[in-house]
Amino acid sequence: MSRFAISLIWLFATMSTFGASNAQQPVYAGVTQGRVFAFPADHGSHPGFRTEWWYVTGTFATPDDEQLGFQITFFRTRPPIDQGNMSAFSPKQIIFAHVALSDPRVGKLDHDQRVARSGFGLAGASTGNADVNIKDWLFKSDGTNRFAAKIATKNFKLDLGFEAQQSILLQGENGFSKKGPNTDDASHYYSIPQLLVSGTLTRNGEPQKVAGKAWLDHEWSSQYLNPVAAGWDWTGLNFDDGSALMGFRMRRSDGSTLWAGGTFRRTDGTVFTLEPEMISFQTVSNWQSGLTNATYPVKQSVVIKLPEGSRAFLLTPIFENQELDGRASGLPVYWEGAVTTPGGAGYLELTGYVDRPQL
Repeated sequence: MSRFAISLIWLFATMSTFGASNAQQPVYAGVTQGRVFAFPADHGSHPGFRTEWWYVTGTFATPDDEQLGFQITFFRTRPPIDQGNMSAFSPKQIIFAHVALSDPRVGKLDHDQRVARSGFGLAGASTGNADVNIKDWLFKSDGTNRFAAKIATKNFKLDLGFEAQQSILLQGENGFSKKGPNTDDASHYYSIPQLLVSGTLTRNGEPQKVAGKAWLDHEWSSQYLNPVAAGWDWTGLNFDDGSALMGFRMRRSDGSTLWAGGTFRRTDGTVFTLEPEMISFQTVSNWQSGLTNATYPVKQSVVIKLPEGSRAFLLTPIFENQELDGRASGLPVYWEGAVTTPGGAGYLELTGYVDRPQL
């Protein structure tokens, strides 16, 4: 058994012990309408909430014009542990991280993951600004809308900088993002599209300069999925003309849409919020995983209704096998892939096609 697996067993056994000994159930912070966002503080952690993640996806090119996709995600979760427990061994916050590289020449994801409780210099997520890490894996901001990530896996290393070219995009109603029909089906959520990416990708000991575009999502909530929701489809797209689209749908177990929404930022910077009836995801073709036998709608048409008329965006994966198996770090199996669309590129995320995500 690997040291990583042993650590996981110990971690969750410890969490269960502390949870069982704590008679008082934890009180998590709630997502509320009308919250005023403040930066750089809201780039940082919100430890009173149950779940939070910082999520960067993008594409970049090497000097020989090799086009690759990448995903970097840090999760913070607050387990049902007494936050007043003075023991340094009490796992009050748990940090997970995923990284994946999408290379069409390889034909499958090269990915890695880590998990650790906060403290002891092992992991942490700071308040006041973006600064989250697990050992030498890190994602942080310099106090402006510039960010950096450093990740070293067995097969590759990423040392990337991200610089915002546009203002922060609050999702939903000024950052109050509905995820279902119930009042508490919501999260606090903002994005920064059109990030310029520059830095170094190292493979086989050989560093290469890379440059491209990325999308940052930061989201936090204390709510579980709506009990009817089986998973979701999500996309974030950067277009060459400076516009950007975020769209999602929450699916029932029969594949129908429980809820949907999104945001379209036009080239001139004006923002249009998409209500559930204004966006649809239509399957063009599927791909079946040889690992899990799950069938994913990896090629989709996203149709949005704007005041000036409907627009359709065809999402085509740069290759089909971009399934990510995160079970080793306590996360689900899902499809997370770089896609192209006429006049742009981005990422498509498909969850709940193997098991219902447990957030």
